[in-house]
Amino acid sequence: MPISLKGSERRKARVRKALKARAFGRPRLSVHRSGKNIYAQIIDDVSGRTLAAASTLDKDIKAKVKSGATSEAAAAIGTLIAERGKAANVSEVIFDRGSYLYHGRVKALADAAREAGLQF
Repeated sequence: MPISLKGSERRKARVRKALKARAFGRPRLSVHRSGKNIYAQIIDDVSGRTLAAASTLDKDIKAKVKSGATSEAAAAIGTLIAERGKAANVSEVIFDRGSYLYHGRVKALADAAREAGLQF
């Protein structure tokens, strides 16, 4: 009997399967958003390690933004994850939006990371 997954879990699995097919060894920039915060990680799936991480809960970002649930906060996280990725010698990633639409905060994070120098 197949395991029944929720719609968001099915979407996330479908997106992740497509990403792995065209990743070609690049690390994955994974995004998670909640109602109050947004989180980003650069993950090396080959070794199973997180190379860099950033979220609106970081002290330096928390002091700058009014709320973690805005597009401005997401853009700040995109810039920060790009800087931390460069410090970890990562310049090319593949973008994993998870089960979220490429819209709003997710798009703002991706655009800011591109402007800060990450290529995807």
